[in-house]
Amino acid sequence: MLDIEVIEDPAAAEASLDPIRTRILMELAQPGSATQLAAKVGLPRQKVNYHLKALERHGLVELVEERRKGNVTERILRASAASYLISPAALASVAPDPQRFTDRFSAFWLLALASRMVQETGRLIAGAAAARQPLATFAIDGEITFRTAADRAAFAEELGVAVTRLVDKYHDGGPAARVSASAGGGRKHRLVVALHPSLKTPVTASPTDPSAKEQDND
Repeated sequence: MLDIEVIEDPAAAEASLDPIRTRILMELAQPGSATQLAAKVGLPRQKVNYHLKALERHGLVELVEERRKGNVTERILRASAASYLISPAALASVAPDPQRFTDRFSAFWLLALASRMVQETGRLIAGAAAARQPLATFAIDGEITFRTAADRAAFAEELGVAVTRLVDKYHDGGPAARVSASAGGGRKHRLVVALHPSLKTPVTASPTDPSAKEQDND
């Protein structure tokens, strides 16, 4: 079972978005039968079997084992992943394209970059799993609070300079690199550095402070 499966097929994406099938996928984080699922989701076994066949057809659930009980064979199924993410490739004709424009300060460009990252990483994970090879990735996740908008702009500028300096230091883009890559030595990597405000955290109003609404993280 994968930790995360990225769904690219539009039909599989549609199947996964059905509320009942979403619940079934959640329950099948642990292997189970149609009978067991029926009791958990409150549906007849025949109805559960209908949804299971649809999910299995799109590769979202997989057969773990078959158990013989008298004249009946019970199929034990499991979700193909612990969680799922729908790739922008499922909406290929209207998916955002980061090459349409380039603006480091545009939230829409950030979304386009994130969209591309989901699509490319999903394909890399699938390829690595099929080849039974590890996939080398690296990510940094953190939060930073700026006192002023000027500080935020200065940070972005310095970050851009620092990243450019590191790229200039380690990027092998000369003729020798192209020869090395064609010979199977070098490997291109995608680099994305993202910075965006944290989501605002709702604050529950207390009896002594009814005016409290939400914490501003801007």
